[in-house]
Amino acid sequence: MRGSGAIEQVCVLGAGSWGTALALVLARSGKRQVSLYTRDEQQVRRINQSRENTDYLPGIRLPDNIHLSSDLNAAITTIDACVYALPCIAMDDYLPQLAAADYPVIAACKGLHPEHLMRNDEILAQYIDRSRIALLSGPSFAMEVAQNQPTAITMAAQTLDLAQQAASFFDDTNFRIYPSDDVVGVAMGGALKNVIAIAAGMADGLGFGHNSVAAAVTRGLSEIARLTVASGGRTETMMGLSGLGDLVLTCTGSLSRNRRFGIAIAQGKSLSAAEAEIGQVVEGVRTAQAVALMAEKLELELPLMQSVHHILSGQLDIQHALLQLLARPERPE
Repeated sequence: MRGSGAIEQVCVLGAGSWGTALALVLARSGKRQVSLYTRDEQQVRRINQSRENTDYLPGIRLPDNIHLSSDLNAAITTIDACVYALPCIAMDDYLPQLAAADYPVIAACKGLHPEHLMRNDEILAQYIDRSRIALLSGPSFAMEVAQNQPTAITMAAQTLDLAQQAASFFDDTNFRIYPSDDVVGVAMGGALKNVIAIAAGMADGLGFGHNSVAAAVTRGLSEIARLTVASGGRTETMMGLSGLGDLVLTCTGSLSRNRRFGIAIAQGKSLSAAEAEIGQVVEGVRTAQAVALMAEKLELELPLMQSVHHILSGQLDIQHALLQLLARPERPE
């Protein structure tokens, strides 16, 4: 990191809604220059000229200390930190190019790899020393962050000191960060809530009321905690911002991509049509596949998340899956 008073240089990989919102948070204090990377050269020219990301955050003006770039090498060279805000599935394409540097890499995506079942921190650790890795996760819709509405979120790293160092780049008072050293728990909470949000959306799409959504959130949290603990995370993390907080927001908020995707599926749309309607990556689809494989490997019963996977993979229709869930024996909580 540069000396006191120097202008920091930060790169954000990904000029979607979340990457752009985080660039705004990084830029607001005026203490740093932010390079916002996208490989779409037309998007670069359009945003640099209009100072607005009309595709993802219409109506939000970008300050002059955010510069769009399609030159990856230039964007990640001579910087103080890199924020990864691209889909999880693209990590292997970008992380090797960050391996030789010494600055922190902050992952701001949420998901599990559907093939090798790795968490985000595990994928990062294949290329980057854990002393450089941090995860940003919690209840945070991009549009509300971009509008500078108060937001509370978690930054996780292998030690609290490292988490606080990573959090120091986001010095916007309306973007409150709580440090954590439970990297596993924060990674799992951020990923698994997307699967439950699809289930909650399905309940909405079927015309069910608030009771059903509340049941999905509550039983979903129990499943998330079970799989998180089995993976080495802590139960108490699931009661915090990156667990319960993110779960409630994603399952009930109208801006939730995964919830809207679940609604579309319940209304009879195909997987591809539902994804096209959302217009952005729906991480819960791949995560549901990963969860099903992990549940089998760890011999865990995760009926709600497994049902979501069975529906999305075409193994069960939504009505049959619902009947199976309701027919399960009732057990003490």
